[in-house]
Amino acid sequence: MILLGFITRPPHRFLSLLCPGLRIPRLSVPCAQPRPRAMAVSSSSCELPLVAVCQVTSTPDKQQNFKTCAELVREAARLGACLAFLPEAFDFIARDPAETLRLSEPLGGRLLEEYTRLARECGLWLSLGGFHERGQDWEQTQKIYNCHVLLNSKGAVVATYRKTHLCDVEIPGQGPMCESNSTMPGPSLESPVSTPAGKVGLAVCYDMRFPELSLALAQAGAEILTYPSAFGSVTGPAHWEVLLRARAIETQCYVVAAAQCGRHHEKRASYGHSMVVDPWGTVVARCSEGPGLCLARIDLSYLRQLRQHLPVFQHRRSDLYGNLGHPLS
Repeated sequence: MILLGFITRPPHRFLSLLCPGLRIPRLSVPCAQPRPRAMAVSSSSCELPLVAVCQVTSTPDKQQNFKTCAELVREAARLGACLAFLPEAFDFIARDPAETLRLSEPLGGRLLEEYTRLARECGLWLSLGGFHERGQDWEQTQKIYNCHVLLNSKGAVVATYRKTHLCDVEIPGQGPMCESNSTMPGPSLESPVSTPAGKVGLAVCYDMRFPELSLALAQAGAEILTYPSAFGSVTGPAHWEVLLRARAIETQCYVVAAAQCGRHHEKRASYGHSMVVDPWGTVVARCSEGPGLCLARIDLSYLRQLRQHLPVFQHRRSDLYGNLGHPLS
């Protein structure tokens, strides 16, 4: 049995719809905070695009990881999703930088071909949230890119974004991480892409700590921001949800965050808690513990109504503090 969460009339009530006959393990929909009465949703929920957010526990076993992701994508398609989001490092999580480099592939490699066939088979778009990419400069640098790949329902690559903010941090209790040991920072942002769910702005994990990026994507027309991630066990409880909700509120976008969860191997574990946040800052769907998926409806008429009632981008004072998050060219 699966619970799908929708915000519908009356506006001060969150309704969970029980859908007989639909089954998936470990799917949960939270109680949501009420929206203000002036922003009641006018669209019929059955007409709104459905997105699926997949939560997995990647390991160094690339084929097993693909099998797990493919099962979730096929289930998302069966449930009627038009777009499925996979987390950062959906392809694998290695034990050390040397293994990361050894397991990496170019975008034209075998693994992306499998996802291309999967998108065509299922007839839905795929956000592949962080592919370990051997770029064109691989021979010179011997380093990779953390590449967010967007496939359409025909399996074509419609956008690639290479993570611009690399996670080189030392968090007490979580262990050091130095992404730049094996990864090059991306050179630019990617303009938002029109999808069946709305205009999607691409980012990856640590990028969520930099609001300039989300503001730039919003000013370029993004309606959905996506932060595929692999948050740690210390930063996750402290920062994960509050950062995602902040990005949604300040940009008045939906935020979709597919996450890694659980123990990947003896050296690494991830926080999980994949979720969807609406432009009001309400968590409208979230995964429970372990691998699985959650579903959410994207209501762009509600987003536009919210932006009309609360026109923050019209009120920005660039004369006082500059233009934080310059619009993309």
